[in-house]
Parts: sequence; C-alpha cells; structure tokens
Amino acid sequence: MRSNRFPVDNDHPVNWHTLKQLLPYLSEFKARIGLALVCLIGAKLASIGMPFVLKYIVDDLNMDSTEKALLAVPVALIVAYGSLRLFNTLAGEIRDTLFGRVTERAMRRVGLKVFKHLHRLDLSFHLDRQTGGLARDIERGTNGISFLLRFMVFNIVPTLLEITLVVGVLFYQFGFSFASVLLVAVVVYIWFSVKATHWRTEYVRQMNQADSGTNTRAIDSLLNYETVKYFNNEGYESRQYDKHLADWEQARRNNRLSLFALNGGQALVIAVAMTAMLLLAAQGVASGAMTIGDFVMVNAFTMQIFMPLNFLGFVYREIRGAMANIEQLFGLLKLETRINDQPGASELKVTQGRVEFKHVNFAYQPDRPILEELNFTIEPGQKVAVVGPSGAGKSTLVKLLFRFYDVTQGQISIDGQDIRSVSQDSLRKAIGIVPQDTVLFNDSLFENIRYARPDASDEEVNRVIDLAHLRHFVEALPKGAETKVGERGLKLSGGEKQRVAIARVLLKRPPVMVFDEATSSLDSRSEQAIVRALKEVARGHSSLVIAHRLSTIVDADKILVLEQGRIAESGSHSELLSRNGLYAALWRNQQQEQHDEPTTTA
Repeated sequence: MRSNRFPVDNDHPVNWHTLKQLLPYLSEFKARIGLALVCLIGAKLASIGMPFVLKYIVDDLNMDSTEKALLAVPVALIVAYGSLRLFNTLAGEIRDTLFGRVTERAMRRVGLKVFKHLHRLDLSFHLDRQTGGLARDIERGTNGISFLLRFMVFNIVPTLLEITLVVGVLFYQFGFSFASVLLVAVVVYIWFSVKATHWRTEYVRQMNQADSGTNTRAIDSLLNYETVKYFNNEGYESRQYDKHLADWEQARRNNRLSLFALNGGQALVIAVAMTAMLLLAAQGVASGAMTIGDFVMVNAFTMQIFMPLNFLGFVYREIRGAMANIEQLFGLLKLETRINDQPGASELKVTQGRVEFKHVNFAYQPDRPILEELNFTIEPGQKVAVVGPSGAGKSTLVKLLFRFYDVTQGQISIDGQDIRSVSQDSLRKAIGIVPQDTVLFNDSLFENIRYARPDASDEEVNRVIDLAHLRHFVEALPKGAETKVGERGLKLSGGEKQRVAIARVLLKRPPVMVFDEATSSLDSRSEQAIVRALKEVARGHSSLVIAHRLSTIVDADKILVLEQGRIAESGSHSELLSRNGLYAALWRNQQQEQHDEPTTTA
C-alpha cells in the first residue's frame, strides 16, 4: 500500500481554516450567493410555519361545528399548508440550482490551479510521484470541495438555525420540559456523532489509502504493459493487485461495521427523544393543557428536527473526510519547486545560438557528484557531440540545459545570458529536443505532431510531415494522419516515433537543438534513415548531440568524451582516433560489435 504523501491526522479536530482557503474561489458569484441565501431563509421560515398551520387545521377539524369548519377556515388553512410546503420545496431547489454554479466554478478553479502547479513543480517531484495515487488525491479533493460547499453552507448551518428556532418555539408555547428534552437530545446526538466519527475516521483513512494503493498499482501495471509481457509476469501483477484489493476489502469491511455502530447509536438517541416528546404531549392532551392540534404540532416539530438532524450526522461524518481530502489537495499547492524564475526574469533573446558551459558542477546528492568542472562551448551553427560510458553524466547535460535542475556551481549561458536569469518559458521555447524515447499522447498522429506548436496551421503540420519523411508511413495508415497512436505511442515502432519527434522539432524550429541518444534504440537501417533526417534538421542550428553509437556523430564539429563527470578528451572524430585514447577504444569496441553482429544473429 502506498504511503500517504500528505497525511492528515484524523485524531485532531476538523481544520476549519480550510473553509477560509475556499472563500477566494467564491467571490466571483457574490450576487448568486446572496440570492441563494435569501431562498435558504425563506425555505426555513416556511418549514417552521408548516407545523403551526397543521395545528390549526387539526384543532378546527376537532371543533363541534364540523360542517362549518370544513367549509370555511380548514379549507383555507389546508391551502396555506400546501402552499408553504410547495414554497419550501421550490425555494430549496432554486437555492441548490443557484449555488450549484458557484460550487462547480470553485471546483474548476481549484482543479486548474492544482494542475498548473503540478506542471510547475521540478523534475524531482515527478520522478518520485505515483500517478495513480496522485490522480485519486486530486479527484477526492475536488469532490470534497463540492460536498463541503453544498452541504456545509446550505445544510449544517441552516439545520442548526432551525434547531434553535424550534427549541425557542417549544419553550414559548409549551414550557421548559419540551424544549429541554429536545435540546438534550440534540446535544447528546451531536456529542455521540462527534465521538463516534472520531473513532471511525481511522477506518476511513485506511479505506482511502487502500483505494489509492489499488488505483496506483493498476495504473503502474497498465502503463508498463509491455514490460509485464516481456517477463511473463501477468500472474505476478494479478497477485500484487489482489493483495491491494484484499487490503481495500478489509478496510471497507471495517468501515462498514463502524458505520453500523454509529448509525445504531444515532437511531437509539432519536427513538428515545421521539418517545419522550410524544409522552409529554400525550400527558398534556390528557390533562387538558394541550389540544390535539398541539400534539400534532409537537410531533411534526420533533420529526422535522430529527430528519435533518439524522442527515446532519451523515454530513458531519462526510465533512471530516471532505476536509481531509481538501487539505490533501491544498497540500499539493503548498509544495514548492526548487527551480524558480528570478524576480523580474527577462526573456531569453537568442541572436546567434551560442551555448556555453562554464565550470559546471552538479550533483543530485551532495555526496555523489555527477559533473565536475565542465567547460565547453557550442558555437553558432556548430554540432557538438558528447559520448562516454554509461553513468558519465551525458543525459544530465540535457536536464541542466532545459533547467530541470540548476547547476550546483558554475554557469550555463546562451548568447551570454545565464539561463538562471531568464524565464523558464522563454528558455524552453528556444530549445528543441529529439529524445531517446519519444512519448506520445493517446491522440491522432497529426495532433501529436502539432503538439510542438499548438497554434500551427494544418498546412504547416503537413509540411513537416513531408520534411520528416513521414508521408509514406502516414498514407499507409488506415485513417492517415488521423490514426490514433495509442497510449504513450504504443502503436508505433521506435523509428516511427523518432520521426514524429523530428517532425515536432521541425514544427517548433528552435535555434538550439538537442538530440539525446535519438538513435540508440533503432536497428541499423532505421538508424541510417533517422541520422540523415537529423542532419537535415540540425543544419544551420546549434546542436548538442548525446550519442551512444559513435557512427552517428563522425561528422560532428567537436566530440567531447565524458568520463566520471569530466571531459577526458575533445576534438574531431579523426583527431580523437589519432590520439588512440578513450574515444579510439570506444570506437574499436563498437566496430567489433557491428562486425560480430551478423555472426551472432545467424
């Protein structure tokens, strides 16, 4: 079961500060909220008036001159009673309709804010996150906002107001005994609901954690569908998923049993209070101190109070969960990114495309340096390749250039501008990338290419499809460019996805280009085709090429050989071979591997 990233202590009282955090999202509809409150007050006044009208109807019907009562006063009272009930219902419906818009807009605003904030968080957060659990946290948080606003504001507060009014009416009409019985019952009911709810919130928390864990496991497994198949681990995944389902089942069982205990206790309080109120009223009628109409009114008021009071118990239980879920959602907003724009950061202005790494040091953890004293320059229009063994820090250069991380020491600049002093948005607009693994959205091929520049016209997208040599492939698809590529582009081969990445870069047309081992996962034939396409794309642009296969960068203006985070050698392909150093050894090894490959695969 996944650990809760933003745990909420359910043993503590409800954090009412959460309501204050929601107030800014309600300011957009002040007039609508005002009208909803007017409907609320009107509905409550009508509900208080109905038992009085019912009393007079019964008393009039109980008079000796029955025929006269039926023809005159009772008819008017019955019509009044029906009108009050209709008004009460319509006012409640209008109130809910008016406030529904407020709730939905608040959910939209908060959801969008969280979504934007998650995209602003740095790469380290997204490497640690569990997508399924995070999605459930967001879903439960936004649903919690809906529940809290609709039921807290328009059910709990009105119910407490109604209880106060009814207790006052009973005290004024019938004295202390009736008012005290009802008041004590309400206090005991609320006390018991609070105590019992506190007791069972641990089961609710366990149920939510089990739900998130189950969802996370399912999504992780489905996202890694191919890996599961490669290792024949369908059974293992099913067993792991079933373990989470078993935890979820047990948590649900515990939650259900605790709910039974809570509901049973509440029902006992209500039953005792109703019985006591009716006994007092019956004694009053028997002694002549009260009329039959008074008995009916007491019964109506008692039922009228306990019906919403029973609902109040449910609302309170749910509000604790909603508050916890909203706190968890707002907890996401409290997370701070380590990569921020400086106050008043300027826009990056690329005039030539000169990229310079000056004395760059970097470490993910202080005790494990990745790059040390790195110095090199990519001149305008130059192609600089970086090679070296795995773990040398090659791909880290790409993350630093895109400013997914900041250098520990030193500086990276483009045309003399420190990339930390410019806005991240303008920096990333100036850089295009063909990554090692091109991840696509589950949309059409056409829209996946347009993603590089969403405002691009259809003509521009079609042009880059031709430039990336994708036209033949597109025409062979069942629906052409409108064919869905599948989740993460699973319906396309590695070479096809790389061509989509190339088309994206062509559409973006940035002054600086990065190729991060863009051919490492391709066969020799596809590699040569992609290499030719990459050369066309990179022409006239400053290019940083992270390479695994040395045969793809023999034409580079400069080749840097990284070893343990330092530049061990630099020069052109021919210069490095003549030195007979690390690069020459890597070249010989790869040439031997290519020579042995046909024999190995035969």
